[in-house]
Amino acid sequence: MSEVTVPPAGAVPADANLADLAWDNVAQYPTDVLLSRQVDGKWVDVTAAQFGEDVAAAAKGLIGAGVRPGDRVGVMSHTRYEWTLLDFAIWTAGAVTVPVYETSSAEQVEWVLGNSEAVAVVVEDAALQKTVESVRANLPTLANLWQLEDGAIDKLGELGADVPDGTLDERRHTAGPDDLATIVYTSGTTGRPKGCQLTHRNLYSNVLATAATLSHVFSPGQSTLLFLPLAHVFGRIIQCGSIYSRVRLGHLPNVSDLPTAFAEFSPDFILAVPRVFEKIYTGAQQKARTEGKGGIFDRAERAAIAYSQALDTGRIPVTLKAEHALFDRLVYARLREALGGSCRAVLSGSAPLGERLGHFFRGIGVPVFEGYGLTETSPVATVNTLGQTRIGSVGRPIPGTTVRIAEDTEILIKGEQIFAGYWKNPEATAEAIDSDGWFHTGDLGALDADGYLSITGRKKELIVTAGGKNVAPAVLEDRVRAHGLISQCMVVGDKMPFVAALVTIDEDAFGPWKEKAGKPADATVTDLLDDQDLLAEVQTAIDDANKAVSRAESIRKFRIMPADFTEESGELTPTLKLRRSIVATARAADISALYS
Repeated sequence: MSEVTVPPAGAVPADANLADLAWDNVAQYPTDVLLSRQVDGKWVDVTAAQFGEDVAAAAKGLIGAGVRPGDRVGVMSHTRYEWTLLDFAIWTAGAVTVPVYETSSAEQVEWVLGNSEAVAVVVEDAALQKTVESVRANLPTLANLWQLEDGAIDKLGELGADVPDGTLDERRHTAGPDDLATIVYTSGTTGRPKGCQLTHRNLYSNVLATAATLSHVFSPGQSTLLFLPLAHVFGRIIQCGSIYSRVRLGHLPNVSDLPTAFAEFSPDFILAVPRVFEKIYTGAQQKARTEGKGGIFDRAERAAIAYSQALDTGRIPVTLKAEHALFDRLVYARLREALGGSCRAVLSGSAPLGERLGHFFRGIGVPVFEGYGLTETSPVATVNTLGQTRIGSVGRPIPGTTVRIAEDTEILIKGEQIFAGYWKNPEATAEAIDSDGWFHTGDLGALDADGYLSITGRKKELIVTAGGKNVAPAVLEDRVRAHGLISQCMVVGDKMPFVAALVTIDEDAFGPWKEKAGKPADATVTDLLDDQDLLAEVQTAIDDANKAVSRAESIRKFRIMPADFTEESGELTPTLKLRRSIVATARAADISALYS
């Protein structure tokens, strides 16, 4: 199969915008609990009416501060109640949200806020305020900077005290479905993040389709604990889908608090990236072996995987049923308890999960519904769901979506969720969306006879770590190569827990460096691979490159190669560009050593 289309599940109202997701609940379900927020270490419920009051006060404050319809407003914070509050307040004021990762470097903050021409930004704490202040001289449009830990929400309330309700209501209806809702900056292969323009229709249609497809979790009375960054569109769609479906939404800023939070909040479903599942699995495995129960865990793992695989056939042997029931009491129940005891579904994306973990978690009673999408698809394009799961695939297209496999096996997508283009970058937009309206994902894949999509490779160079972080290698590689002693650098880390690099030494600069460092004149690079002075010199280049990116994107380890990449070896093109696949194959042992 080369193309599959799933009809829409519902239409975006002609005059709708995302603010309506909250305000419709205020009008129809004012006493329903929409969120829970942590206050003095306890979870406190927030009704639709209370949320509406908070949103109205903050939106009036933005209006009072001079934010106009269509203006861009930045939010730079960990995942917390105020992030969702501000998102809906910005939309209610008719403005556009610009998320900024709280881990961003000063250079990245300057680019995102400057390129988007943000007129205001709300940061979480003094450290983030200091980061913005360090580049504020280069941000001529930035008129307002508020800090959450310094009373930003109260200050907005004061600024909006004299704004009439009628003005707020007028602003709330300013934006239509095809107006801009948010600009989400995503890493590009040139190093500069590109601003994805997502309209209200893009996100609203994705909410409707996702909620219909995953109705067993997106329904009133369910709950979810959100701990992934809201600067990532994956977290934003769960936020919006939860508000739309009246799912009780909780926020957790610090993932190190997950065990306690799971126990206290007891979510019905969660959103996570594969790295989370890997940590849960390895943590349980290591604990079992430490307690002398490694053999039991290994048997329980085999039984869980076999049970899940048998579910696909519809025939579960009696002996396997009995073994599974035994391990459910001994092992699986404890693993489910680690997720709060009520979690019956996990939504996963950003990177491949792998069939082994997919079967393992379904086998213990926590099915992982793996999906696929990009920032440009707002973000969900395909997903596995209850009754329609094929482990190892990323599911079928969500309603209103068409997926096509091009002749070169690139995945092409059409649907209302396809973004409106890159902010101030018509050339990149034209490359991404063709004249027939197909979005070219840059990923390679295949559709089976039933329309399930599998990802087979990556056409573009963007690296996606196991934690789901998108990393553009060019910005790092260019900075590393800027060091006089270094010839080439190739950043690696796709599907790996962190970013690393292979580095080669410039032969012309090597001789002078050896003389200056007091090394033997006849020493080769191979002789000095473990030399502390050489390693320290390369580390200075790595440290400089890391200044341009967030910690999650930074190079954690590097390995010096004994020989340079060359055109003769096939590792460089005639224009001296890296042939990544060839380098990765030729240096596979070195790459493996970085993660051993």
